[in-house]
Amino acid sequence: MARVVLENISKKFGRHAAVNSLSLQVGDGEFFVLLGPTGAGKTTTLRLIAGLETPNTGAIRIGDNDVANWSAAERDVALVFQYYSLYPHYTVRQNLEFPLKSKHRRITPAEIEERVLRAARTLRIEHLLERTTDRLSGGEMQRVSIGRAIVRQPRVFLMDEPLSNLDAKLREILRAELKDLQMKLGATFLYVTHDQVEAMSMGDKIGVLNHGRIVQVGTPQEIYNRPRDTFVATFVGSPTMNLLSGSVRDAKLVVVPGRLEVPLEGAPGASLAAHAEPVTLGVRSEDIQLGAGGLEGEVYGVENHGVEQIVTLRVNEHMVKATVPARADVEVGKRVAFALNPRKLQFFDAKTGVNLNPGKEETANG
Repeated sequence: MARVVLENISKKFGRHAAVNSLSLQVGDGEFFVLLGPTGAGKTTTLRLIAGLETPNTGAIRIGDNDVANWSAAERDVALVFQYYSLYPHYTVRQNLEFPLKSKHRRITPAEIEERVLRAARTLRIEHLLERTTDRLSGGEMQRVSIGRAIVRQPRVFLMDEPLSNLDAKLREILRAELKDLQMKLGATFLYVTHDQVEAMSMGDKIGVLNHGRIVQVGTPQEIYNRPRDTFVATFVGSPTMNLLSGSVRDAKLVVVPGRLEVPLEGAPGASLAAHAEPVTLGVRSEDIQLGAGGLEGEVYGVENHGVEQIVTLRVNEHMVKATVPARADVEVGKRVAFALNPRKLQFFDAKTGVNLNPGKEETANG
């Protein structure tokens, strides 16, 4: 296996910069997730690493090698796409054997058989080996696609939204299986997705990408608890982080005068007491407690999620979402007291969106 290093990579298509001065490190044996919205540059980054695209500027290293002048085959990486790219009239066995029968590989029939059976056992598709892939379900086809990557024993696995075409229950199952597979293989995985649940549940590290640039790199906990800016704060988490515009007055962050004011005492707010510019207050829904505290709002809406409810409170023109237990007694139109956990508050510069107390997690930009 190998680590992957990108240094100031840029890629333009005409006037459009799909990737812009992007720098990134994926550790050997790490499950790294590139997370971002559609059009952020995720797939282009993956194709640059694979050798399917050539960067305009920058360097790409796999292991100890600069692979700038290496072909896709020489880079020894395996790609798994959201579309299964299988031969429909081949059996599962033939599909798994196919990448091993290249003239360049010179693998003996006995080793091909051993690799195919090992991959089939790992993915629990032994019973499908003699079935043609046009008779498989979506989940089975994706397992075969992953199997085609495993048999090659590549240095790096590159996965481009491989679960996005599957239904919600199957995605949940395969998320756990993919993470388990990566740990068993000890392999380097670079996984691309727009789904923050996938990123949070699978990644050792997450790189949040926006407009071709890395906004933040960190563990799932770091990305969630201390987002570098308001883009990360709203992109990661469901419901998204509450963001409320305010200004600092008399050692308080005032959102609604007299109704929604937050004392700036203790960490992390104390350092903002002398801040002269407008500030955006950020608070996660689970860090809002109903039925206690000196704040008050009207219940505007209630979403029942089974084990919990998402309650939307209205304070003047501001909407605030709180996550509460399913048994909590809330009723639309009623006024309720609420409190914000002072230790969990985030403060962002209102103009730049940058976190004013970002903590120590790794950040990167391109």
